[in-house]
Amino acid sequence: MKWQQVMAAAVSATMILSLAACGGSGKNGGSGGDVTDVKYADIKLGEDYTDLKADLKMMTNRTDMLDEGYTGEKTWAQYLEEFNKEYPDIKVDIEGITDYSEDSLLRLQGGDWGDIMMIPEVDKSDLSTYFLSYGDVDSVSEQVKYPNRWLYDGEVYGLPITAVGRGIVYNKRVFSEAGITSAPKTPEEFLEALKKLKGKTQAPLYTNYAAGWTMGAWDDYTAVAATGDGTFRNQKLVHAKEPFSDPGDGTSAYNVYKILYDAVEQGLTEDDFSTTDWEGSKNMLNSGQIGCMVLGSWAYPQVKSAGDKGEDIGYMPFPMTIGGKQYSPADEDYCFGINVSSSADNQTAALVFVKWMTEKSGYSYNEGGLPLAVGDENYPEVYDEFLANNVEFVSNEPALEGEEDTLNELNADSELMIAANGNDKIQEIVEHASNKDKSFDDIMKEWNQKWSDAQEMDGVEVK
Repeated sequence: MKWQQVMAAAVSATMILSLAACGGSGKNGGSGGDVTDVKYADIKLGEDYTDLKADLKMMTNRTDMLDEGYTGEKTWAQYLEEFNKEYPDIKVDIEGITDYSEDSLLRLQGGDWGDIMMIPEVDKSDLSTYFLSYGDVDSVSEQVKYPNRWLYDGEVYGLPITAVGRGIVYNKRVFSEAGITSAPKTPEEFLEALKKLKGKTQAPLYTNYAAGWTMGAWDDYTAVAATGDGTFRNQKLVHAKEPFSDPGDGTSAYNVYKILYDAVEQGLTEDDFSTTDWEGSKNMLNSGQIGCMVLGSWAYPQVKSAGDKGEDIGYMPFPMTIGGKQYSPADEDYCFGINVSSSADNQTAALVFVKWMTEKSGYSYNEGGLPLAVGDENYPEVYDEFLANNVEFVSNEPALEGEEDTLNELNADSELMIAANGNDKIQEIVEHASNKDKSFDDIMKEWNQKWSDAQEMDGVEVK
């Protein structure tokens, strides 16, 4: 079982014991404190609670935005300055956590995380133990487009700070100089493009192996982008028989991961994967030293602002076509969770801040994200190629009732951690492809066996 799952279980057990000592909890019971009766849909920005006083603390993974030298659109300080023009007495102290996925779970266990956090990987059945409900999914969906990531028992416990499309950030100039006149639409076309780039750049495809978390991004393309099906990730994958097999049509998870394996094996990536540098890669792509990177749309503004050649940076759909059409997941990034144990006033103030960030701050647009508010169709330039090619954005549907935590269980027992910080398995693809000591098909056979064993262990029906 992965460290994150062990920690999540420890968090759950600790919180349950704490709640028992306090006399238990209701749907938003927390540790027995007062719970605001205000819901997300009730708040009218700029009109309600403008005189509310509160001192909030928020934990974030975006440590870069706390730096005055941040090269993106706005720093946290600038967002807070704008927020305080409307809500002058709601003060928000923001703490950045570098190793967020692991340290946030420790902080959750200790109970000292404040009022708002980006929700880490916890079991959905435990959401009401930690977090305030924003309201039922029907009312929230009338105002926010992506309420499903932390949905449980009809209640929404997390709202996205942004939603991202999935494609490939690339240097348009070097692609053009290599004679690549249109974006590849299949794995075969993409590999041919990388071969054309071989003499033009130091690395046609940059893996960012050493960073680790950048490798996990490949998982994000194995559902909607590889199948066109919004129900695949949370409903079908758990029941799928050998989901890492080759369907023979250039789609599915098999062919997503094979792109990476083939690129490394054929020498179309950096010379030494162990010395890749995430921060340095942004400028390398900006200047044309490397050709492209497989990352979510959030990376586009960072790469564009990382040097003086921002006009050369583009973002293309992932090279996979299903029935003549390309798809992009509309994935929720980290989501705001509000502490159910905070005071009622702080919970109300936190709801106001989250709503302002989600619907009014422009954060998602500024960070290369999809529009979040219902009725907002203002897409940033990062999606120009997607819209021009009629790429369809599809959101992952929630799990079926009673199976909300099944994917988590299979991930933990198989140790594959699909779309859940499963970085090391992707790193192993790079290692084996580079060393030529294990074929890609053998890797996929091992993954299928691990998945099948986990399904049997957890009593999951295979369909």
